[in-house]
Amino acid sequence: MHKPASDEAVTSLHDLSAVDLIAGFRAKQFSPSEVLEDVLTHIAVWEPHIKALYAFDPDGARATAKASTERWQKGEPMGTLDGVPVTIKENIATKGVPVPLGAASVKLVPAPADAPPAARLREAGAVIFSKTTMPDYGMLSSGLSSFHPLTRNPWDLAKNPGGSSAGAGAAGAAGYGPLHLGTDIGGSVRLPACWCGLVALKPSLGRVPIDPPYVGRIAGPMTRTVDDAALMMSVLSRPDRRDGMSLPPNDINWKALEKSPRKLRIGLMLDAGTGQALEKDVREVAVKAAKAFESAGAVVTEVDGIMTREMLDGLDNFWRARMWDDLSRLTPAERARALPYIYQWAETATKLSGVDVIRGFNATMAIRAAAAKLFCEIDYVISPVSPVVNFAAELAAPINDPDKPFEHIAYTVPWNMSENPAASINGGFNKKGFPIGVQIVGRRFDDIGVLGMAKAFEGLRGPQRPWPSPPKK
Repeated sequence: MHKPASDEAVTSLHDLSAVDLIAGFRAKQFSPSEVLEDVLTHIAVWEPHIKALYAFDPDGARATAKASTERWQKGEPMGTLDGVPVTIKENIATKGVPVPLGAASVKLVPAPADAPPAARLREAGAVIFSKTTMPDYGMLSSGLSSFHPLTRNPWDLAKNPGGSSAGAGAAGAAGYGPLHLGTDIGGSVRLPACWCGLVALKPSLGRVPIDPPYVGRIAGPMTRTVDDAALMMSVLSRPDRRDGMSLPPNDINWKALEKSPRKLRIGLMLDAGTGQALEKDVREVAVKAAKAFESAGAVVTEVDGIMTREMLDGLDNFWRARMWDDLSRLTPAERARALPYIYQWAETATKLSGVDVIRGFNATMAIRAAAAKLFCEIDYVISPVSPVVNFAAELAAPINDPDKPFEHIAYTVPWNMSENPAASINGGFNKKGFPIGVQIVGRRFDDIGVLGMAKAFEGLRGPQRPWPSPPKK
């Protein structure tokens, strides 16, 4: 425990923000080694219930934390995150660790090098103590995987943490330290953040160099506070030449989060345009968030969603074909080890024509055009993240039908294809105390503005509810 100020409740080390940990290291209130041991003790209580981790390496982390402790004792930290515990999603390569992509069909080969986001975190002195779980090939918004055990939601163990950054979401909500790195190609940091009560940023495409790069694919922070997400972005956004889609290095002041909503034009998007119907509790949280911004001086108007049935079905066809391309290279025996849901979904691509697939890819261009048009008139969009409050832990998706796999991503996926930055932040809870996220979307490249709006909302919303506690034995 750190020594609290007189008006502050005692906070466990594992619950402290990265910002507070750095301040504590600097003031010599506690050391990186002490913090890590507290996190590891906490994980031992939670992990049997939520199964968030892969390639957990407490001994390697202890050695890293010990070296960090020695640097802080000399007053010579090596980087921005020196000594801060971090987890990294399984599909972001870390040297020497296999990358199964959540799928039992993938050969286990040690990664030859750190991928760019992992390299940046390591260079900044972060204590990488584990990877986190994901579903097969990252193509589910679920904690269900043919390779990893089922990952569950700490707020309610019967519910799904979301995905594909499933373990990262569960680890963040359970208090496995402050910083968690996920990836997102259609909502995969924002959906688990929504269902786990966290802050997540899907940056503008290319803001965080990634390898391998792909259309709409980003890596982004998943944290409990906006300040921690910004701190992580200050490290992750540093350049790496391995990503041919990365943006030019930019001198963004990631600490400049003070942003007044006054006179900003905000579009409230309650109807995504297609997909699953919006549940009442989710709608109420999004409307309440818009009213909070309105009370702070923003000009809020309702706007139509930009997704159409044709766009969503087009993306589905494109991704089915992409997934079948991967699976078709495997032997029948290897293919059979993939999650049946994924296999069934992808196999239907054999019935698609080349024109069907190119039409599907062209949906990405139509989405870009619609997003650009929308942001001619407004500065930010407020919307739900997910149309549903939650769904069962054992399901692959809220509808759980491989013929209708993406009905729940109509609020999130457009911003991957259009490359706009989008954040999820907790906006409230349902009557049973389950978290409900709000999405804040900005113009392309306005990552700091989106975080600034999230920070403003954090203040308008008021303090978060207490985080979940481990189940009693």
